[in-house]
Amino acid sequence: MASIAPGGIPDFLDSLFRSESRRILASLIRLLGDFDLAEDGMHDAFAAALEAWPRDGVPDHPRAWLVSTGRFKAIDRLRRSARFSTSLETLAELPDEGPSGWVEEEGVEDDRLRLIFTCCHPALPLEACTALTLREVCGLTTEAIARAFLTAPSTLAQRIVRAKAKLRDAGIPFEIPARADLPGRLEAVLKVVYLVFNEGYSASSGEALTRPDLSGEAIRLGRLLLELLPDPEVKGLLALMLLQESRRAARVSPEGDLVLLEDQDRSRWDRALMAEGKALVDQALASRRVGAYTLQAAIAAVHAEAAEAPATDWGRILGLYTLLARVAPSPVVELNRAVAVAMRDGPQAGLDLTDALLARRDMAEYHLAHAVRADLCRRLGRTEEALVSYRQALGLVQQGPERRFLERRVAELQT
Repeated sequence: MASIAPGGIPDFLDSLFRSESRRILASLIRLLGDFDLAEDGMHDAFAAALEAWPRDGVPDHPRAWLVSTGRFKAIDRLRRSARFSTSLETLAELPDEGPSGWVEEEGVEDDRLRLIFTCCHPALPLEACTALTLREVCGLTTEAIARAFLTAPSTLAQRIVRAKAKLRDAGIPFEIPARADLPGRLEAVLKVVYLVFNEGYSASSGEALTRPDLSGEAIRLGRLLLELLPDPEVKGLLALMLLQESRRAARVSPEGDLVLLEDQDRSRWDRALMAEGKALVDQALASRRVGAYTLQAAIAAVHAEAAEAPATDWGRILGLYTLLARVAPSPVVELNRAVAVAMRDGPQAGLDLTDALLARRDMAEYHLAHAVRADLCRRLGRTEEALVSYRQALGLVQQGPERRFLERRVAELQT
């Protein structure tokens, strides 16, 4: 038993929920075959722990205890429900997880990867399975996912409900597919891992700029994927995550505020992660099967090679963004390309491209597009236009550090 005073159990469980709940949920979905039943079982298990652990002590394997308890609680729910007759027949076919009924820790580690592959089944549309996985496996809010897709939360919620129903009704197995079937699901799986990392690298809302738990989990999943399938784009994605993660410590001030790339203390960059990422980029590029993640990793590698911001090779970065816009066109890629144009050819050239993007409906609610326009106007000395765009960005931003950064820019221009 872990040595935790009874009075400390609630805080311990709260911490355990934040760090382990998505893994526990993934394991319960594997055991129960039902998303909603698994989620109910998980919450019942935490409630049971809050009652039992102050009395009996914390078990040696808390996560395994919670998974096992959640499974039994779910079975109890089924017994009390009108649909128990058919569901219990299915549950009765599942083997016990050990002599005590506890789930062994060894099988739990990869349950999230298994669930990602399950959610990314070819029977589901790409955006639906990606949204489902981000919500159910990674715990992102519907609002955060909607922002990543530049769509309405209600639309995302409907996609998730339909995707869960299709997985349940089709009896999709909870497993990592055979090697021959991996490539068919790879695009969706890579997108999921990429979006998880993005939420960890730059949280979509809240008072923290980063969520190291999510970026770390995405990198762990990326390494597992590379073991399963050493595809060039898997290498490219892992390289991208490592190179971006290498800068995390320098992106935040001691006060928790955002530090722009050009202002970062590059001595704080993690050289080991950077070297590993650059080696993977080289391998992916050498394959000549260059995709979107490899191109983004190559862009990150150019930044990593610059000892200081003025030494950045913006011409090379612009060339890579131009290629990326052909390989994987999106308004966000075009916005980043506009920034690269501004850095190479001057702010007016970048502003012309940014204004064209903001005329599109799908960018009008994207705060970073307004922030880019504001910065380019500021650099051109067009103070009033810059203030208008900064205020538009402030009206849309959801993250505390970004909000404070924009507020400081407004204050600087008003003095």
